[in-house]
Amino acid sequence: MPTLRKKTSARTTNSYHRFYKYNNIIKDLKVTIPNQVWVGEITYIRNIKGFCYLALITDIHSRKIVGYDLSDSSELKGCVRALKKAIYQAKDIKQFIHHSDRGIQYCSNVYTQILKRKMIGISMTEENHCHENVMAERVNGILKDEFYLDQTFDNVDHAMRASKNAINLYNEVRLHLSLDYKTQNMVYKLSA
Repeated sequence: MPTLRKKTSARTTNSYHRFYKYNNIIKDLKVTIPNQVWVGEITYIRNIKGFCYLALITDIHSRKIVGYDLSDSSELKGCVRALKKAIYQAKDIKQFIHHSDRGIQYCSNVYTQILKRKMIGISMTEENHCHENVMAERVNGILKDEFYLDQTFDNVDHAMRASKNAINLYNEVRLHLSLDYKTQNMVYKLSA
């Protein structure tokens, strides 16, 4: 059983690094179809020994989480696994944009090379403008507030099971007002 939430938090974004930072190319873009823009974000999940990190890839149009990975480190590997899962499930995607903050994981050569090889456009928030990634922040909040991922879990395996369950419920069951009370998965499949 999860224990009550503590007041500590973990840092998930380090934007002070040597890697190239891309411009925000979705600022005035009207998103009308799935797989037009994905947003990447990392959030922390507490466990008794500290934190684990949930990397999410969310489709802006449908708000569906299309890729995720939970790991015990905020390093690059979890973000790469989440991205690869998203690309794999989307199959024949062509010419879309990946948007994220300017964190070292998203700016790294490993991550950007995957995007470039797949001909995926790269967009990033401007410095200190977290509101430019509001969709990703909102999804984090929903997972924590509505699906109880803000709890302190016994261990990483427990957090993994809870995250998987929360994401499945979010994608398959939760009705969304801005999607005319459809689920994220329904909108993604109907429009894709």
